[in-house]
Amino acid sequence: MEVKKKRKRILKKTLIIIFSILIILVLIIILFASLITKYLVEKYDYKYTGREITMDWAYTNPFTGYVYFSNLKIYEQKSLLTGHPGDSVFLSASSVSLDFAMLKLFSKTYEISEITLTHPRGIVIQDKEDFNFNDLIDKFSSKEDSGKTTEPVHFNILNIKIIDGEFCYREKQIPINYFIKNVNIESNGMRWDVDTIATNFSFLSGTGSGDMTGVFTMNIKTLDYRLAVIAHKFDLKIIDQYLREIINYGNFSAILEAKLKATGNFKDAENINIKGMLAITDFHFGKNKYDDYAAFDKLALSIIELCPKNHKYIFDSVSLNRPYLKYERYDYLDNLQNIFGVKGSNVAAVNTDPAKFNLIIEIGYYIKALAMNFFHSDYKINRLAINNGELQFNDYSISEKFAIDLNSISVLADSIDENHKRVNIILKSGINPYGYLAVTLSINPKDSGDYDMQYNLQKLPLAMFNPYTITYTSFPLDRGTMEFNGAWHVRNGIIQSVNHLVVIDPRVTKRKRNKDTKWIPMPLIMSFIREPGNVIDYEIPITGNLKNPKFHLRNVLMDLLSNIFVKTPTILYKINVKNIETEIEKSLTVKWQMRNSTLRPSQEIFIEKMADFLVKNPTAFIEVCPQQYVTKEKEYILFFEAKKKYFLLTNNKNAKYFTEADSEKVDKMSVKDSFFVLYLNKLTKGSMLNTIQEKCARLVSPAIINAKFEQLNQERARTFILSFKEKGVEKQVKIYNGTNVIPYNGFSFYKILYKGEFPESIIKAYKQMNELDDESPRNKYKKDRKKIGAKL
Repeated sequence: MEVKKKRKRILKKTLIIIFSILIILVLIIILFASLITKYLVEKYDYKYTGREITMDWAYTNPFTGYVYFSNLKIYEQKSLLTGHPGDSVFLSASSVSLDFAMLKLFSKTYEISEITLTHPRGIVIQDKEDFNFNDLIDKFSSKEDSGKTTEPVHFNILNIKIIDGEFCYREKQIPINYFIKNVNIESNGMRWDVDTIATNFSFLSGTGSGDMTGVFTMNIKTLDYRLAVIAHKFDLKIIDQYLREIINYGNFSAILEAKLKATGNFKDAENINIKGMLAITDFHFGKNKYDDYAAFDKLALSIIELCPKNHKYIFDSVSLNRPYLKYERYDYLDNLQNIFGVKGSNVAAVNTDPAKFNLIIEIGYYIKALAMNFFHSDYKINRLAINNGELQFNDYSISEKFAIDLNSISVLADSIDENHKRVNIILKSGINPYGYLAVTLSINPKDSGDYDMQYNLQKLPLAMFNPYTITYTSFPLDRGTMEFNGAWHVRNGIIQSVNHLVVIDPRVTKRKRNKDTKWIPMPLIMSFIREPGNVIDYEIPITGNLKNPKFHLRNVLMDLLSNIFVKTPTILYKINVKNIETEIEKSLTVKWQMRNSTLRPSQEIFIEKMADFLVKNPTAFIEVCPQQYVTKEKEYILFFEAKKKYFLLTNNKNAKYFTEADSEKVDKMSVKDSFFVLYLNKLTKGSMLNTIQEKCARLVSPAIINAKFEQLNQERARTFILSFKEKGVEKQVKIYNGTNVIPYNGFSFYKILYKGEFPESIIKAYKQMNELDDESPRNKYKKDRKKIGAKL
């Protein structure tokens, strides 16, 4: 019994020793295998990869095929020659693990059943057409057949995982520096006998907000692919970096939102089928982040099917919310050419260099390829809408700034379908400072040369165009309202149209003498083109074809001849109308010339009459509401003060000895004077200032402008109240603080309100004007005058 127990103890002890030896042997083999692996990788890395490879330690289990590298770093090609390998890491990872299928080695199949990279960081560098991984592609690409017949060797790489990675892309020529972070990728990998690779991915934008997730599947032989992607508030800052290659200056920002499914083929750009939603939000492009040239809140496309190859463009909706566009003209070029070069020369320069890749241009080409056959395809847009748009135009190339603003623009179209006979589109817009525009369009979706259009431009003040009339005629306008409407019928590109221009009560005011203004005798011209009812009313038919339209001016010429002969017997009528209009206008307003506080003789006489009226009617009083055209008044002050500084400098004169004669010379000096402009350019050299206004503002501080404007308003108030003080009725006059407006007549003015008694002369003038309005020369436009009667 004891012998048996003793034998069992010996056997047990022997087994323990054997197992211990085996375990120790396995550990020794693993240890040596791990050390050998690290040694071999770091010794022969350059020979087989052309790269330096380092790691902290390695673990290799030759029995299971598991390999683990800690803190792996693969350096750029020839990095050892630079002496700074730490500054040129191509790919690094906190850990890399591989699981080899050892048993499959006997069947000539090399299979990595799983590969995982934890916290990898990779850098892709592009220099023209060269990438920093080209050497690896050349190194591991298949060599030409040597003629020897060998058994095929199969390779499988399965279950690829990238956990919390970061990848950077750098382009040296532009340059571009962009990265994505928190990259997570899972793929079923690639088998030698399967052509399709499927991958799940997700990552965050490295340079801004947003994330992107999706599934990507590709056939590596045919290059067919499937993609399902969701982008959430993804920052498109990378576009800004490419944009800098084709612009001289500027700022760009936008956010991408998308939920798309697409199938296609990488060999053929048109072979793509897209479904889903695509939106760009918070789009801004301009001089800087505070001055936009183009912007919109949201551009959204809801795509049912977009397949250029099959000629299908089916959208559920296309909407654009709050679009904004500003176009400005300067003495030299405009805001767009300043940014993109003369006639887009910057873009052309990039296009002509085949070695350069620019993402913006490539996107443009791709969109062009997708949209090429739109009107020759099966297309449909269930709803097209533009909401709350704004279009600004500023012209600084003339003697003073001209500005017009189309605001609250809306465009609405019913279903745009190539199977419909007609598509109806309605455009409406307000006009700042005054006016309204409406356009209705009915177009044949199969033929852009087949449409009907009606347009109506209303309540546009002529005084708004004073910057042009002053520059090209020397005469501003202080009265008049324009309306322009018409109807076009176009079939097969052949036009039949009627266009009707009506200008109600136009009036030319005192000539402005300045060296940068041309002279045209506007009062004489106005006497010919105005009809007896003090209107300009012309119909201008347009016929011909869209490429070569013909303007029929017979009606205009006949009206001109008629005015010459018909006006003579109506001269007394016209003079009577003008006198009564003047009487009414003087009773309700006192107009001020720009940067001027003196009254004309006729205005002085009228104010004395008002004072006499208050003397006779002690219970009556008047309220005066200054309507100040602040923007234009300050522009005139700015120009004068800047020219004054130039005048004092060039004439070596002290400001204390600046006389009235000097002031008149400065006033007549052109802001476009070549020597004055040269003076401004010298003082503002190196600054991105395009307009005379901006350059003068650098020369004259806002504090001076504000003080001069306040002084001007005080002088006007003193001048106005003087006659009332002389007759002791100033207490019956109340002058309110000024209101900042854009006056309909183009000039600052005092609005006069009567409280209590009303002057009999004004009542009489109103009665006479009503009678004159009922007579034939003016009766036709009575309704039009009522519509604009409140505008002064």
